[in-house]
Amino acid sequence: MQETGKHSVIIEQRKALTVSGVESVAAFSEVKIVLTLLGGEKMQVVGSDLKISGFSKTSGTFTAEGTVTSVSYGGKSFASRLFK
Repeated sequence: MQETGKHSVIIEQRKALTVSGVESVAAFSEVKIVLTLLGGEKMQVVGSDLKISGFSKTSGTFTAEGTVTSVSYGGKSFASRLFK
């Protein structure tokens, strides 16, 4: 498994996405995917026709296909904000 907090993002011609250092898939739809990265940080992928093509919890590798329009990071998890 990878070190806590380290990850990489590869977007190929806005049609394919590969992310390493992923702990879990928090939510997904055809227009938005929310990933929890190692260390607890959230990452949002927004686009159209998004489909998860692979996820390995043991290696922390996530892949998706579709049209990627934005990638953003969203601070702490909901639980960490709730239990300060």
